[in-house]
Amino acid sequence: MSEVKDHRGRGAKISSKHQITIPVAALRAAGVEAGERLVARSDGPGRIVLQREGDVLGEFAGALTSAFRTDELAALRDEWD
Repeated sequence: MSEVKDHRGRGAKISSKHQITIPVAALRAAGVEAGERLVARSDGPGRIVLQREGDVLGEFAGALTSAFRTDELAALRDEWD
């Protein structure tokens, strides 16, 4: 009987609305928490991979720090007033 319980604890079923509940143990092992956004992609027949959604803003923030002189942006902002 313990084998059946163990197997059921790892399994998941797709609902008629194409939703799936992921076992807590799998989420904890992956370090994923409630509220996080994930991206799903196929990795071959019968295999779906979930990955954290990338933080686009965080990825590019500060990328153009050397594109302007130190005082140049302040001067441009002053033109808006």
